[in-house]
Formats: sequence, C-alpha cells, structure tokens
Amino acid sequence: MTERSRVVTPEVAAGAGASASASAERSAERPAERPARPPSVLGAVAGAPTWFRYALLAVGLGVALWLPNGLYPTVAVDIACWALFAVSVDLLLGFTGLLSFGHAAFWGTSAYVTGLVAIHAGAPFPVAVLGGALAAAALAAPIGYLAVRRTGIYFAMVTLAFAQMVYYVANEWRSVTRGENGLQGVPRELAGLDLTDEYYFYYAALPIVLAGLFAAWRIVNSPFGRVLVGIRDNPARARALGYPVHRYKLTVFVLSGFIAGLGGGLFAVGHRFVALDVLHWTTSGKAVIMVVLGGIGTLWGGLLGAAVLVRLEDWLSFSGFDTIGLVTGGIFVLVVLLFRRGIWGSVAALAQRLAAGRRRDS
Repeated sequence: MTERSRVVTPEVAAGAGASASASAERSAERPAERPARPPSVLGAVAGAPTWFRYALLAVGLGVALWLPNGLYPTVAVDIACWALFAVSVDLLLGFTGLLSFGHAAFWGTSAYVTGLVAIHAGAPFPVAVLGGALAAAALAAPIGYLAVRRTGIYFAMVTLAFAQMVYYVANEWRSVTRGENGLQGVPRELAGLDLTDEYYFYYAALPIVLAGLFAAWRIVNSPFGRVLVGIRDNPARARALGYPVHRYKLTVFVLSGFIAGLGGGLFAVGHRFVALDVLHWTTSGKAVIMVVLGGIGTLWGGLLGAAVLVRLEDWLSFSGFDTIGLVTGGIFVLVVLLFRRGIWGSVAALAQRLAAGRRRDS
C-alpha cells in the first residue's frame, strides 16, 4: 500500500463519519431485538404472500362459523369468551413482558357490570357487554398506573393483590352482587330476537368476538405494538430512545383490560349467571395456562390454548372424571417440557425451519 493510499483526507473522514452516524441512527430507530429470540410468527405471516394470508383468514373464519355445529354450542361460546381473555393476557405477557395474575379482576368486573346493566336497564346484550368492557378498562387505569412501575414477579404480585381486593369487595357488597349467590337470570335482549338457544346466541355474539380479536391484532401490528416489543426486549434502550415506557405499558394494560372485559361480559350473558368464581385468582391462572399452551407471543396461540383447555375440561366432565385439574395440569407440564414455545409456536417454528431448508436446497 502506497503512502498516498494511506492518507485520509478531511472530506473522506467527514463522509465516513456521516455514514457511520446515519447507520447508528438507523440502528437506534429499529426496535430492540434479542439475537437468540426465534423469528416472530406474526412477522412470518405478515411477510407471506397475500393469497396465503387471505387463505389463513378464510380458514379461521370458517372454523369460527363451523364451531357450534361441531361442538356443543355452549362449549363453542365458552371457547370464544376464553379466547378473548387469553389474547388479552398475551398482549401483556407475550408482547410487553408483563405477567399479570390479576386479570380476573377485569374479566369479573365486566361480567358483573354487564349482568347488572342487562338486568336493571334491560339494555341489548351488546350494549351491556360494551358497558362492562368500559368498566373493566376504567378499573384497569388506576391498577395499571400503580402496577406498571414494577417488573417481573413484583408486577405479578401487585396485580394479584388488586384482584383479590376486587374479589373481596364483590363478596361483601351483597346488595349489588348478591355475594355467593351471584347474579341470576341475566337476559339476552337483542332487538326482539329469541336468543335463548345457545346456537343462535353464538352467532349473535361472534361479531363482538371478532371485533375484539381484530383490535388485538391491530394493536400488535402497529407502530405502537413494535414499541411494545422493543420495551419487552430492552426497556432501558427504549427509554434511552425517548419512549415513555411507563405510559406505553399503562396504555396496553388498559387496552388489555378492555379486551378481557369483552370476553367477561359475553361469558356472563352466555351463562346467564355471574358467580364469584369469575373474580378468583385461579381464573387468571387458567388464562395464563391457555397462553402458555398455545404459545406466548403468538397472539393466536391463545385461541388454540383456549379451545384445547375448554374442550378437554368439557370432555372430562362428561366422562365422569372428578380430578380434571390433575389431567389439565399434567398436560400443561408436558407441553412446557416438550414444546417450549407452545403448540402454535412450535408448529410455526417447525414450518419456518422446513421452509428455510427448502430455500437453501433450491
């Protein structure tokens, strides 16, 4: 190398510095990612051909329309309600890194408010469900404001503590909630239609379920959702880039409470009864199990986990099996040990590896 080639002129140095600065800015603008994290299932689907995405959507809608014909309509309604609940939990756990053991507070609060509005105001059930969801979101705001300033196990314990407080209030406020007797005879009013049959009620409630699922999908597939993923992976870097981390966490916490409230309200109308169990901490644990079974951070894994768990519990109860928790707990342990990414996540990861192998071979 000649002496001339080793000389760095000011123009070259400035150009190199500008290039490095621009590269650093582009890197800083990208969401924080962990190198070891597997490719996102939602990202893979978003990058798939348009016809493939529409085909998946058509299959999903087909399954939703077929469900009460292949299962008992009551079971189909339960699957739809619990799917909303599981998806709301996954918004926090899978996309924000917040494990909530107190989401039953929002599910149960919406169930009670929906039942009270339907009974005393005689409102159509979609209006009652919307009122319950708004009440759940209103409750999530102060709880989230205090909880999101904690992380890890501390966040989980704070949400659990608030949920138990709500459970205690509902149990003691017997003049409104009827205590251990619960709210009975929740009506299903909708423009004079006869919705006493579970089959017809499922199709009347399906648009609300689809709207809640679409809202969750839109949250995840938006700039707001990408910031949430960045906060999940590296909150310190997100804060250094100027994002108000606590505000983002509080916003998604309230949105998650609203979607959980939609499921809780439909659950109350579907069963025409609201018991204290909807506020118990085991209800939150059941939703977390559904998310883990289906796949954390996959969004649609919550639907699969809800379908598997609800259908399994129904089948075991009709089989006369008394210790249902023993079987569901054992299956949960097996899935955690053998399918670390859950059912949906493991299948999607296998499909991605097969597709990558075919591309290398070609």
